[in-house]
Amino acid sequence: MDGKELIARRIAKELKDGDVVNLGIGLPTLVANYIPEGVNIILQSENGFVGLGPAPEPGKENKDIVNAGGQYVTVNKGAAFFDSATSFGIIRGGHVDITVLGALEVDEKGNLANYMIPGKMVPGMGGAMDLVSGAKKVIVAMTHTAKGEPKILKRCSLPLTAVGKVNLIVTDLAVIEVTKEGLLLKEIAPNVCVEDVVKATNADLIIDSNLKVMEL
Repeated sequence: MDGKELIARRIAKELKDGDVVNLGIGLPTLVANYIPEGVNIILQSENGFVGLGPAPEPGKENKDIVNAGGQYVTVNKGAAFFDSATSFGIIRGGHVDITVLGALEVDEKGNLANYMIPGKMVPGMGGAMDLVSGAKKVIVAMTHTAKGEPKILKRCSLPLTAVGKVNLIVTDLAVIEVTKEGLLLKEIAPNVCVEDVVKATNADLIIDSNLKVMEL
């Protein structure tokens, strides 16, 4: 199992029966492939539908069904399609329980930077600002480092998408909750030790007294 699959599998366990969930582009979309059996959630895509299913099998893609990132997806029985105004009404109206987003940086105050690197061409933030403001819970899905450099920092250096909105960070090394007291290290990945996580993090971590190894 690679790091991205590990992250997606762990986040899927955060989803509860009946949740309305939005998955951001890139790594977060993998979460749809690992929804636990018996858990029924409604996946929303901000380009205009609910009832998103897992990725299609190769050769069975429908060119008319793509997610907000333009990737081919499937829809489950009972899915509904609508316009962007309705889609963003769902988000801004507080009807999304959880959003899962990728990130360039997250800091110890729960600030998120995920939409631009000055001087570089990037896709833009899409619906991220709406999602972090409208969703009841914000989960960041990202690798712990980029080219060996920490992505969890004391203070984000890139332009912010949101201030103080991140609730949980899931990486290939750890599960970290953003609390009023700081970043709480709750779980570590299999074959990873606390020292590995601390070394790869450029922010203070509070080690949970009940620290666990991720269950996938």
